[in-house]
Amino acid sequence: MAIASTAIYRSTVGKKAVMAATGAILVGFLIAHMIGNLKIFLGAGDFDHYAEWLRTMGEPAVPRRTVLTILEIVLGVSVLLHMWSAVSLARRARAARPVKYHGKKKSHAQGYATHTMRYGGIIILLFVIWHLLDLTFYAVNPKGSDATPYDRVVADFDASRWYITVWYVLAVLLVGLHLRHGIWSAFQTLGLRSPRNNTALRGLAGGLAAVVTIGFIAVPISVTFGWVS
Repeated sequence: MAIASTAIYRSTVGKKAVMAATGAILVGFLIAHMIGNLKIFLGAGDFDHYAEWLRTMGEPAVPRRTVLTILEIVLGVSVLLHMWSAVSLARRARAARPVKYHGKKKSHAQGYATHTMRYGGIIILLFVIWHLLDLTFYAVNPKGSDATPYDRVVADFDASRWYITVWYVLAVLLVGLHLRHGIWSAFQTLGLRSPRNNTALRGLAGGLAAVVTIGFIAVPISVTFGWVS
């Protein structure tokens, strides 16, 4: 059974299926994370309570932070599988066509999507690493580990640290572009796209990406401009 599973994954269809499945997990995480972030608009008490709840899920049945750690492991594995599948598929596509066709040029849309997914993915990875160092391990946060979650976020995006807000916003915009193209590609991989629903699915991919992007950007912008303090 293990050999069969490996053979399936090594196939192009298997890799695309893994990309779609792990992509769905990551999209679900982004939506849940965005909703949690927006609790900052309800005030410090609600936001800090939410942050504490993440660490106490499952108590007293399981020790503190057990469920959160499991979720983090699932997310980490999903990210690695997603990236590895993407790289493998890109290499396979290049190997299948080692010589570029002279009579056909890649469309601007295809070139744009390719560069967005490739280089955007690298920037997003760097952003995730910074984000973990900042608000999970507190290594680069101005307030450090002694402050409350609310105070750390407010300190992070203070107007004096406008460059952090700019970096965050640019990274999230890339996440949005990556998300839009990824969802659109997943519809194709799962065989859901057809001439009849093409426009609707394209709108769904763009709309979901826009909601997630705006939801994430709202927090740093609001802190920087003093709407949340």
